[in-house]
Amino acid sequence: MSIELWLLCIFGALLELDTAYAFQLTFSRGIIAGPLLALLTGDFATGIQAGVFAELLFSDVNPLGAILPPSATICCAITVALHALGIELCYAFIAAVLGSLLFIRVEHYIRKQRVKFLPVWEDKIMKRPKAVTRILFDELLRCFLINFVFLALFIGLIGGFLSWLQPHINPRAFFACQFAFMAVPWIGLASLIPEFRLKKR
Repeated sequence: MSIELWLLCIFGALLELDTAYAFQLTFSRGIIAGPLLALLTGDFATGIQAGVFAELLFSDVNPLGAILPPSATICCAITVALHALGIELCYAFIAAVLGSLLFIRVEHYIRKQRVKFLPVWEDKIMKRPKAVTRILFDELLRCFLINFVFLALFIGLIGGFLSWLQPHINPRAFFACQFAFMAVPWIGLASLIPEFRLKKR
């Protein structure tokens, strides 16, 4: 991967922290993360399109409580990176959606494992209250590294696979993928209809 894609993985991993772990300045929303990530590759149009599509596709799922929605940031980062590698945008976005769903499974597993350390952290903080800063910093760093490794591995492996597969894809299959890709915003808008429906008195 080029230096731009390594930087994109780093920046994407940082933006993913904004989802729940730190900051929460809404930079992790697809419509913001997409264009920001695209600044690293110079393909601003792809970043905007990926961001808007991810925003609409995941708009009806909110990260409240234990709910883990698909990550729009991960989706945008993978889309922009794969497209920069020469993958057609429709293939890149479909792969990115699958990647964001896989990331949620990884995140869910990690959160389950993290619960086991809560008594240890609580004991450390009770004995030495100042240790809370170090514990929080270490955990944020660990989350960042997990995000970075996931992005780098997924982009590297899937990017290589799609680069090999793309020339062999049937034109009809390509048309079907393009059609599915262009249907994404309509699917997202359809999911919002119940939210704006007028209540009957």
